[in-house]
Amino acid sequence: MSVNVIDGILFEKLIVGGALSLKANVQEVNDLNVFPIPDGDTGDNMYMTLSGGIPYLRNIEANSICQKAEALAKGMLLNARGNSGVILSQMFYGLAKGLDNLEVANVCEIQAAFRKATEQAYSSVVKPVEGTILTVIREAAEYAKNDDSINSYLKDFENEMEKSLENTPELLATLKEAGVIDSGGAGLLYIIKGFNNVLDGKKLEDVETKSEKTVDLSKFTADSVMEFGYCTEFLLQLQNIKVDAINFDINKIVEYLETIGDSIVAYKTDTIIKIHVHTLTPYKALAYCHQFGEFLTVKIENMTLQHNEIVEKKKRKAPRKKYGVVTVATGKGLIDTFYEFGVDEVIDGGQGKNPSTKTFLEAFENVNADYIYVLPNNSNIIMTANEAKELYKESSVFVIPTKDFGQAYSALSLLDFESDDPDQIAQMLESGANDVTTGMITKSIRDANINAVEIHEGDYIGFSNKTMYTSKVEILDAYYDLLEKLKVEDKEFLINVYGDAVTNEQKEIIKKYISNNYPSIEVYEIDGGQEVYDIIVILE
Repeated sequence: MSVNVIDGILFEKLIVGGALSLKANVQEVNDLNVFPIPDGDTGDNMYMTLSGGIPYLRNIEANSICQKAEALAKGMLLNARGNSGVILSQMFYGLAKGLDNLEVANVCEIQAAFRKATEQAYSSVVKPVEGTILTVIREAAEYAKNDDSINSYLKDFENEMEKSLENTPELLATLKEAGVIDSGGAGLLYIIKGFNNVLDGKKLEDVETKSEKTVDLSKFTADSVMEFGYCTEFLLQLQNIKVDAINFDINKIVEYLETIGDSIVAYKTDTIIKIHVHTLTPYKALAYCHQFGEFLTVKIENMTLQHNEIVEKKKRKAPRKKYGVVTVATGKGLIDTFYEFGVDEVIDGGQGKNPSTKTFLEAFENVNADYIYVLPNNSNIIMTANEAKELYKESSVFVIPTKDFGQAYSALSLLDFESDDPDQIAQMLESGANDVTTGMITKSIRDANINAVEIHEGDYIGFSNKTMYTSKVEILDAYYDLLEKLKVEDKEFLINVYGDAVTNEQKEIIKKYISNNYPSIEVYEIDGGQEVYDIIVILE
């Protein structure tokens, strides 16, 4: 069926279709990571960013493409994860700006919106690099043919994306060397393929849009008093055996609900009714409505319990102070080490599990300081931290662009608020982060040739700041070779941060090796407990 305009309802279907298409191919997108290490998370980041915006989209009842697009963009900005997620959220933010004030959009308006999405994506990156997701959307937006039909335009848009994606290795040497196409561009292509799946009439299942919420049951006990009632929501499928489903007057339900509760939201779509009400007697709402049909979904939440949780959270919130520090780490040992340095809030995340913009905003709120210093400790998290910085207005936030744990360790070792100069403190942290070398050792997940280092799947590889130095069958051989390549003999301090997979026997062998070969260097050990990297080497 030919489609000439996109309204709010169709826009929502396209987005859900795009999310489902990406979800089905997440692992393939993850595996396109340039480095052959088990940290590929581009697909996960893009999917969580897009799916995180869908609840906001669905909350808009109006059949308006501009309102739906604006809500989606807001949700994606809050749920953006990793560089790819942030760029994707900026694309949809630009798309929403391009659709501003439109209730429906024709082909010309959709084409203009995609060009606006491209402009916004490029402007969000300090140094745009061609051969990435940016190139893929730009070339598709430039070259897709503007026909009368939305179907033909989006199909041509997909074709142009495929051509652009296949050419990314010719524009970016690291992709060509690794023998892969750009992962972010591939993720975006699957989203557009999902759009076309919807237009082609393919059957779609629902998409996960949020994780299961946990409830602290201790906040409502046998002695608690119900004050705020229950937030009660349900979908009711009207039944012709009970009522005239098509012509049923929803005001009949609304009038009854007003006698038992408040905060009522009620609307009817075809023969399905959506109800939201706050009431002390949810069973009465269900019993009354059951006479008209059958329930598709029911959700009842104790608002007194929710209120008590919020009050308790406010009590736990730290009193306002002048300076605070937020950082990111994974592994109990690394997290504990940061807290020992005086960090106020450690976000559990890192390679393979990037925190969202919303997670950073919550951390800023918990720290409750006039000036907050953020150490992301991963190049794929810096953009998200900066996104949160722009959104947060309650404090002055400084993002120190640390790319690994070693940089954070070195920076925090110099942390000192005595100067009482926020800018000077930020400069001191940045200076400390630059005065360190960090090496990583992990297992390769595929064959590759990077920096003239021949790599085989299952080898232990050693690298620093994305420069590959060594690939060995045994972890200890890789460790010894990495130390030599990083010129450990010129350093004063060596810190080994061990992951869960390193045995006590291997730690003892390493200790003896350093003692025998580098007797002048001072050595420290941390049982980091990190998953991706077997050994993190910090040299100062």
